[in-house]
Amino acid sequence: MKNLFNNLSKTKQQRLTIFIFILSLCSAYGQEKFTVSGVVTIDKEPLPGVSVYAKDTEKSVQTDFEGKYVLSLPKGEYELVFNYMTPNPIQKSIILDRNLILNVEINEQIRKLDEVLVKAVRVQEKAPITHSNVTKEEISKRNLGQDIPVLLNFLPSVVTTTDAGAGVGYTGIRVRGVSPQSTNVTINGIPYNDAESLGTFWVNLGDIASSVESLQLQRGVGTSTNGSGAFGASINVLTDAVAKDAYGEISNSFGSYNTRKHTVKFSTGLLNDHIEIAGRLSNIVSDGYIDRASADLKSYFLQGAYVDDNTLIKAVVFGGKEVTYQSWNGLEDLDLLENDRTYNTAGMYEDAEGNIQFYDNEVDNYSQDHYQLHWNQRYNNNWSTTIGLNYTNGRGYFEQYKEDEDFSDYGLEELDFNGEVVNTTDLIRRRWLDNDFYVVNATANYKDANIDLIFGGSFSHYDGDHFGEIIWAEYASQSQIRDRYYDGNSLKNDLSVFSKANYKLNDKVSLYGDLQVRSVTYKTFGNTSDLVDFEVNKDFTFFNPKAGITYDLNAGNSLYFSYARANREPNRTDFESNNDIEPEQLNDFELGWRHKNGNFTFNANAYYMLYNEQLVLSGQLDDVGNPIRTNSGESYRLGLELEAIIPVTPKLTLQPNVTLSSNKNKETIIDFDGELQNLGKTDISFSPELVAANAIVFQSVQDLQMALLSKYVGDQYMSNTEADASKLDSYFINDFNISYKLSFRGTEDSQPIFDSIVFTGLVNNIFNVKYISNGYYYTYDDTWSDPNAVTTIEGAGFYPQATTNFLVGMTLNF
Repeated sequence: MKNLFNNLSKTKQQRLTIFIFILSLCSAYGQEKFTVSGVVTIDKEPLPGVSVYAKDTEKSVQTDFEGKYVLSLPKGEYELVFNYMTPNPIQKSIILDRNLILNVEINEQIRKLDEVLVKAVRVQEKAPITHSNVTKEEISKRNLGQDIPVLLNFLPSVVTTTDAGAGVGYTGIRVRGVSPQSTNVTINGIPYNDAESLGTFWVNLGDIASSVESLQLQRGVGTSTNGSGAFGASINVLTDAVAKDAYGEISNSFGSYNTRKHTVKFSTGLLNDHIEIAGRLSNIVSDGYIDRASADLKSYFLQGAYVDDNTLIKAVVFGGKEVTYQSWNGLEDLDLLENDRTYNTAGMYEDAEGNIQFYDNEVDNYSQDHYQLHWNQRYNNNWSTTIGLNYTNGRGYFEQYKEDEDFSDYGLEELDFNGEVVNTTDLIRRRWLDNDFYVVNATANYKDANIDLIFGGSFSHYDGDHFGEIIWAEYASQSQIRDRYYDGNSLKNDLSVFSKANYKLNDKVSLYGDLQVRSVTYKTFGNTSDLVDFEVNKDFTFFNPKAGITYDLNAGNSLYFSYARANREPNRTDFESNNDIEPEQLNDFELGWRHKNGNFTFNANAYYMLYNEQLVLSGQLDDVGNPIRTNSGESYRLGLELEAIIPVTPKLTLQPNVTLSSNKNKETIIDFDGELQNLGKTDISFSPELVAANAIVFQSVQDLQMALLSKYVGDQYMSNTEADASKLDSYFINDFNISYKLSFRGTEDSQPIFDSIVFTGLVNNIFNVKYISNGYYYTYDDTWSDPNAVTTIEGAGFYPQATTNFLVGMTLNF
């Protein structure tokens, strides 16, 4: 790593990162300003997403999830504009010579009921749950083809990685060091995690970011949500809202490694004030930073909606097809890692002359389609209900060229060629998944001035087939076309019921309570890809209580405390590696302070996550790239999260965040060199003690924004034994993002073709740092060198990330 920063000692790096954060905070009060603030409501309910701006200035904000806004402006007279899907925006004239409170009631009936679809799995701004909200506008600044995890990279406690190295294809996200299998993801309240692996495969939904209306990331256990429980975080996605006015959008971007994104979007607007049809088609392709790590992601999104004053019925169909060249092998050769870090061993074989070749179709080929129907009904100002139905169909395979495979591994019979026994062969195999997933969600909501109560339930059924085929073999033995050399089936039912409430005890104190009971049944039949009988018949019943309190010190300060209990079942790979695996339990304690003064905000949160039998990543992968987890007895994560938004000047804003943590297994016992060794307290795998980020945002004029985005991730181990071979070094990377909107205004005689053209640019890793964000670690016993002794051999593989690369895009809006 040749970046100057990386030549500093690790201690100096950490000190510098913390110093930058503290320096950012110290500059917060450098300017004295007057503020105008208030709440925008409709039917006396807070209204989020309202655009508020001062005419003839560059200042604009949007109301938050509580309908609140704050604008900081110099002394003077202003015309404030409140715009929210209305043909005639509301305008208010003000004289600003002191801090001013201006509340606005929008009288026109706005038929935007979409937010209710995710209310059951989200939390409000002042809830005692640690969370971050991300809007469509924030996502669009960097939405040039990279996956959702990469777009969330600069949120607190987040570490992201990608197999192909450049953010397209297989990507992953870890929050507070917890594996992606422990992050719950819902789309419109419907569980998205794979029911068996519990993982989230964003690659199956290429360009889903272009259809996201808003997103909430909850850290820790969070609130009760549908699907498998959250053990580190939950990501709740709301797809595109119903648009009042018709629009069209054509977006194209290009960049390094032949990366391209092409997107077409449209909406009819509300036809006859009630019906909207909208859609999107996208194609993302990339060669990847790693050799041959190409991706071809095709996706679509289509929705039809009916709305009136109190009803929203929305049918949503979305999905995608991905063909991704495999790059999950990583690099184990340290010489290659140093001198040829893009080398990819996937598909490698020797031809008849002994030359190294690469199979051209060593790919993952998978399609996934989602069909959702949502009905939201508001009966009066107090009562509303939602019903959600979902069917997901996924099918596909990964294909591999394998050399010198034993016949017995595929159920083949030995051959006799003129007295010579043949029992190995080169072959090409496909390992298939074909699954169906059904979900029913139902909730009811009662709300008045003091209480907001939601209760409901969710039921899901998963039916998945796992099977393998040999599509070519040098010696085919007795096999026939479309024979399955292994075949298995899995069934999983998941039923949960919950009740949660926010209760305003008085003007200062609000209480939060959440109770969930979850019942899971998991059964498997048949055999695994190793031709081993695989039968699981497990039932789990979990009780997950949560409670919290928020205390408002004054208008700008609040304190909160919460406790949450969570339980989570093992996944398929856990059972394959150890049929005696245990479910994991978590007690999560969160203590926080939220401060807001004008446009300046500061949040501090301390957490203590106490685990029993946490399923931690062992560092190892199985033969298809799935991470292997193991129960770790008692363990904990203790941390402090700090984040701020600091308006240094009207045009310059700092957005730093930092997480300091200690993540420990209380006792680690391993078998090493033929002996059991007690290592005592050890670091939990993939859990850096320091994660920090910062955004320096400069907006010289209203439609031009530039940002320097920085990310630091401290040292971490890929094992739970703190083995030197498993260590990932810290890294510090910087990206540069620019966005410019060119607007057009028509006249009575002439209307422009386009409403606006948006130009976007992104330079990733501007200082060309050679860093590694992910990898794997393994051990095996060597008894060949010395038959009288057992020697444990260690090894590791690494996933190098891209050096300096860029993406540029243009979006035509009409």
